[in-house]
Amino acid sequence: MLKWYEENAADSDVVISSRVRLARNLEKYPFSPKIEEEQAITLVNEVKEITPALSQIEGRRFYACNISTLSEIDKTAMVERHIVSPLLAEKKQTTGLILSEDETISIMINEEDHLRIQAIVGGMNLEQAFKEADQVDDIAYDKLHFAYDEKYGYLTACPTNAGTGMRASCMVFLPALSAARMIQKLIEEVGKYGVTIRGIYGEGTKSLGSIYQISNQKTLGNSEREIIDNLNRIVSQVIKQERKRREYMLSVNTDEIEDQVFRSYGVLKYARQISSEDAMALLSQLKFGADCGLIHFNREFNIHKLMMGVQPGSLQWTLGKNVGSATRDQSRAEYIRKELPTIIQDK
Repeated sequence: MLKWYEENAADSDVVISSRVRLARNLEKYPFSPKIEEEQAITLVNEVKEITPALSQIEGRRFYACNISTLSEIDKTAMVERHIVSPLLAEKKQTTGLILSEDETISIMINEEDHLRIQAIVGGMNLEQAFKEADQVDDIAYDKLHFAYDEKYGYLTACPTNAGTGMRASCMVFLPALSAARMIQKLIEEVGKYGVTIRGIYGEGTKSLGSIYQISNQKTLGNSEREIIDNLNRIVSQVIKQERKRREYMLSVNTDEIEDQVFRSYGVLKYARQISSEDAMALLSQLKFGADCGLIHFNREFNIHKLMMGVQPGSLQWTLGKNVGSATRDQSRAEYIRKELPTIIQDK
């Protein structure tokens, strides 16, 4: 079964993925910041019991676990693959996870809220992400009693998530706007429309490889449809701006950009050790070149999948062991050499 990041998707030259996350809390428990450990254990066990019911979602198999049973490598790799949040991975209190086999759907249990239902799909497809999350929400609603108020909607630990409890986001690749130092201006522009731009892993994180998250800020007073429509409009404009900037860059500096792309490929293909930060910068250049038709390969090649694979946790997960930074750098270079396809010289 293909993972979301392995599929060919719409507008993937700019939009890597679309995600919808729903915050829900159970009526009979205090919010997670106030919950006692014994209650947290009971909560996690109760929510995990809905796992068999999720099998009614066509073509999906689900698994449940307590986060404490996972190794630090497993947890770090899951953060890097956007399955769980950094908060859930680091939390000392009892927490849990329900995950679909294809990693499209996850339910984080006892994170900031009792449930964080998440659906993530490749490319520009917020409607599909919402459909997937809504299916899970309907099943969970039938099994669990959510805290809901007629005036304020779904009640959440943080007031900014109340109402629909929905955060919709797109992970975007913006190398041209980044190179032109236009990201700060873009942040200011989209902020006027209730939208924010954050780092690769969300709030409080930085961009890696020119990858950012664009998401709605407001959940109260707007319907799910309004949130998705607004974000679709904003992201569509960002796509246009990024593509327009790429065209401009290529019109004035094609030779230099092409040289950078091929140099990046050369380093990636022949390096014997490389840090994750350097690998991300070079893979970003390579993706930019491939998306713009400057470089061609002898087989289909998902660069974003490789970007996730070179991260420290994912790399150690592939190796099956915890290793030091020097060994990681050597193993990362070997992994990249193995995964990179051959260039087609004349296209």
